[in-house]
Amino acid sequence: MQTLSVAQGTFTLARYPENKRDSLRAWDAADEYLLHHLGTEGLPATGCRTLILNDAWGALSTALANAAPWTLSDSFLSHKGTEVNLVRNGRASAAVRLLSSLDRPDDSIDLLLFKVPKSLALLEDELYRLRSLLHAQTHIVGAGMVRDVHTSTLDLCKRLIGPTHTSLAQKKARLIFSTLDTSLEVGPSPYPTAYTLQGTEFTLENAANVFSRQRLDNGTRLLLRHIPSLSGTVQIADLGCGNGVIGLVAAERSPQAELLFVDESFMAVSSARANFQRAFRGRIASFIAGDGLAERAPDSLDLVLSNPPFHRQQAIDQTVPWRMFAQAKRALKPGGQLLVVGNSGLKHHGRIKQIFGHCSTLEQTGKFVVLSAQKSAD
Repeated sequence: MQTLSVAQGTFTLARYPENKRDSLRAWDAADEYLLHHLGTEGLPATGCRTLILNDAWGALSTALANAAPWTLSDSFLSHKGTEVNLVRNGRASAAVRLLSSLDRPDDSIDLLLFKVPKSLALLEDELYRLRSLLHAQTHIVGAGMVRDVHTSTLDLCKRLIGPTHTSLAQKKARLIFSTLDTSLEVGPSPYPTAYTLQGTEFTLENAANVFSRQRLDNGTRLLLRHIPSLSGTVQIADLGCGNGVIGLVAAERSPQAELLFVDESFMAVSSARANFQRAFRGRIASFIAGDGLAERAPDSLDLVLSNPPFHRQQAIDQTVPWRMFAQAKRALKPGGQLLVVGNSGLKHHGRIKQIFGHCSTLEQTGKFVVLSAQKSAD
């Protein structure tokens, strides 16, 4: 844990899930810049209806908790991090009203604060969803590291909000200021997108923040070749499911299987649910936006399939897939199998071997590798 000192106070913050060996902070210079600006401007004012978008670790929400903001995110883990950091700093968790990316505030917005996300499509979708809640006097301020604030970011704000300009850079961070143009005709949102999975009749719907929403990625394509056909009422999990394509193929090959789709992205789980229900009308499956398999009962799954993420926000973070592998071992029945595809350079083989005691390579291309491990009976 580390300490953030800003105009709003001093706060002890940590990323979630907390890793004591992780030296990375739960905020960045863009958070500090934005909070400094708000303090200078006396914002949020009393009674100001405030919405915060894409607060990765809850730093903004914790610092501004006295204003009772809405906090909207596509990340279940960001919500959990916000809750934990609020409690850690003596703020009631109910002080911040957490919304998923598919929700919207129940009133108009006087102050809109946004962090620039990794996916510009996510910000585009958010602005389409929220524009009708803005008014001519709404203060709109964004923040991001210089590396993440591009011409395309500003063009998007101009197109969907109105006149936009940036601040000077401070500590490699910038602020974005936009003013609502009520006369703009922004047209319909382009989301969700959809494509047909080659060689199947599956139509895959993809919300804005879903991984590889335009086409099937090559890693998943490789993994699909190795999904087995199982008989009986087996339990299969698509871990980090995205749009659910891996689970859909598993469901097709194992007609009696019970499927579980899990992702920390609310949009991903929504897309997976829509795709499964379209492909298998009447068939029951479970869909969870959560912390991987952390809540799954031990020794309850026969097969775990995963193309795990290896980023948290903009940074490579291998603790994300490694944690998922440990969760998979705990949730698998003795004799159950983990099947994983990943970038060869990530060296998942060594970590899976460490967790399971062994790891087999099923196929390797120039960039991707499919790995398998079985939970031992002892």
